[in-house]
Amino acid sequence: MGSLSIWHWIVVVVVVLLLFGRGKISELMGDVAQGIKSFKKGMADDEKTADATKPDSMKTIDHNAPAGASSTTENRKAV
Repeated sequence: MGSLSIWHWIVVVVVVLLLFGRGKISELMGDVAQGIKSFKKGMADDEKTADATKPDSMKTIDHNAPAGASSTTENRKAV
């Protein structure tokens, strides 16, 4: 009796449909989908803003360069 059989799941689905109805569930899923799209759009906007505000004089370590040498981010992107 520890695991749920197919009949348990059928009863659960029927109860959920009776409580919420098909319309409410589809509206809820649509709202969730819109929230996910908004979140992804916000993350993309944040990345664009962060890239736009990054200073050009920022130095990075080039692991392929000799010791003590560094390159700018522009030179590293070209590699």
